[in-house]
Parts: sequence; structure tokens; C-alpha cells
Amino acid sequence: MKRYLIPIIILLLLAGVVAYRLLPQAGKTPARESEKETGKPDAPTKGAAPSIITLTPERQQQNGVVLGMAKKELLGGILSATGKVEANADRIAHVSPRISGKLVGVTGSLGESVTSGQPLATMDSVELGEALNRYHQSRTKLALAQANMERIKLLVEKKIAARKDILQAETDFKTIQTELQTDEERLSLYGLPGAGRESKRPLLPVRSPISGIITEKHAIVGELADPARNLFTVADLSWVWISVDINEKDLAKVAKGQAATVTVGAFPDLKLKGRVTYIADLVNETTRTVKARVEVTNPGRKLKPEMFATVELALPAATAPLLAVPEDALQELDGNKVLFVTVNGTEFRPRPLELGRSAGGKIEVTGGLKEGERYVVRGGFVLKSELKKGELGGE
Repeated sequence: MKRYLIPIIILLLLAGVVAYRLLPQAGKTPARESEKETGKPDAPTKGAAPSIITLTPERQQQNGVVLGMAKKELLGGILSATGKVEANADRIAHVSPRISGKLVGVTGSLGESVTSGQPLATMDSVELGEALNRYHQSRTKLALAQANMERIKLLVEKKIAARKDILQAETDFKTIQTELQTDEERLSLYGLPGAGRESKRPLLPVRSPISGIITEKHAIVGELADPARNLFTVADLSWVWISVDINEKDLAKVAKGQAATVTVGAFPDLKLKGRVTYIADLVNETTRTVKARVEVTNPGRKLKPEMFATVELALPAATAPLLAVPEDALQELDGNKVLFVTVNGTEFRPRPLELGRSAGGKIEVTGGLKEGERYVVRGGFVLKSELKKGELGGE
């Protein structure tokens, strides 16, 4: 009997230990389950940011908030191409002397703005000296011929000289007068002004033929110069060319006179308007592209030759109107493009949109907005700021 009693006692003791450990757990409810039953959260929630921004008409006017109505429009397409800025070849001048000579002064500097007719250098020329001597000789001969003609006229009137003498004197005077005119034209062609013709050893100015910027300089005092040598290059960079490569498959979409928008990486917010002025007649057999040229204004000379540029060519509008809004009206919020929409004109709610293609500053709305709804056209950043203030206040 004792042999069976000991194992029974051990089993009872083990059962008591297990029961002791299990009974306290069974009498408790997990925190999560208790919260579910009572409806209380794990921790207090932070204040949520308002999803509606209220802005009175007075504040809208003060902050430049402008409302508009969603409507359908004819939206054109965009053909984008990469190009390179080039100086306008029609506005470039290579400055060189008109005759040979030695440079005795250089006033033009690289990068300097110059005006048309401004002297960039001065030179001493033997050829100019010879032309000037002929000019002075012709003037002296003309004065003598005129005096001789007047003297013979008096003699003819007194019947001392024959009439043929006055005819000869007049012929000599006109011949010398023609020679003087030729000498004057030669000096004008060389670039010597009338005032400089009275000097015994005049210096010949080398002038810029156009207004612009000196982009190249090869003039050094003491060097010889001649018409075949380019001393300066002056470029008018107020208008520049953008050379672009158009894919062969897109050639039918491009035409002379077509509107274009140009942007460069250095100034991403600067959008310059231009037009296609040239389309090449040959296709590059390697790249299968055609060269085209866009002429664009260059305010502040921000576009520099050899800069890379992006050119967007406006394509004809679609045949059917599309719901579209200005791209500037969109605001980025939490990684989404949103539009602030209103029903009563004072309460605004940010609404994410589904967007399509863009053209001419407008972008197609494919979802999230209906025709006739009112939204913020300008000043959306003000509402975005108010929304952000609400988030910070809630936190």
C-alpha cells in the first residue's frame, strides 16, 4: 500500500503547483482586451489637423487668393527636346581694321559692353599716311585750279585771253575736283573722320560695327594688323538661338513659326518664349534627327552660349475639350498634388487630383474634380501654410 501512496502524493503536489500558477492568469484580462471592451485607447491621441481651412473674403483679398471655376478647355500637347544655346549668327560682328597698320592702343576689353561705332583700338598706318598726303595734294591742286579758272575768266572778260582758255581751265578744275572726291571717299572707307584729316599723323580708330558684348579679343599693342585678321568678336546676346535635334518620327509635328518654351538648368523657374525659325532639310543618318532652331529673347543675358536647354514645342490643341486647371494652382501636400476646393467661398478643403497631360501652363484633370466646382486659382500656398499651422498646433 505504501508503495502506491508515495507516487500519488507526488502527483498531487505537482497538480497543486500547476493550479497555483494558472489560477492568477485566468483571473486577469489582458490590457488590449480590456481596452477593446471599455472602448478606451492605449494612449491619448494627438490633436488632428483641421481638414477645412476657413478664410474670410477680406483675408482672401489681403493675401491675393483668387477663386476660379473648373471648366473644360481645348488643351494642346507638348513635344519636348534637348537643345544647346548658341549666339545669334545674325547678331555677331568680327572686328578688323580696314587697312594694314600697327596697333598703338587697345581700349576694348573681353566681356565689355560696347555700342555701335565705339572705338576698340587705334592703329598707325603707312597706307593711311599715303592716302592722306594724296588728299592734301588734291586740295592744294584744286585751290590752284580754282584760282587759275577765275583769273582766266577775268582775262576773257577783258578780251585778253581766248575763250578756249577758260574752257580748258574749267576742265582742269573739274578733273582735280573729282580726284579730291576720290581721295575723300578713300579716307572715309579707311574709317578716318573728317576732323582727323587735318592732323599731320592721324591714328586710325578700329570701331565696333554693332552694339553688344566683346566675346573674343586678339588685339595686342605693338602687333601688326590687317583686314584678314580678326581683332575682336562682338555679339549681341539680347537674342540667342537654341539648336535642337528633332526625331525623324516627330518631324511632322514641327513647323516654322511654331511657339516654343525654353528652360535651362541654371534657372529652372525662368521660362522664355520663342519660335521655331529654321528646320534643316537633311536628316542625320546616324542619329536619325533633324536640326531645328528656336530664336528666343535673353533678358539679363542669363542664357550663355553652350548651355544645355530644354525646349517644349506647343502642339495643336486636342479636338475635344478637356477639364483643365492652371499648373500654378496645384500645391504639393504629403507627396500628392492637391487643389483647394470650396463650396461656399470661405471654407476650403485640399483635394488630391488625378492628372493627365500638360500644355501651355494648363494641366488636364482626369479625376478628383468636377466641372463647375470652385477652386483656388492663385494663392493656394496661403491655404497650405494655414494647413501646416494647424498640424503644428495639433501636435
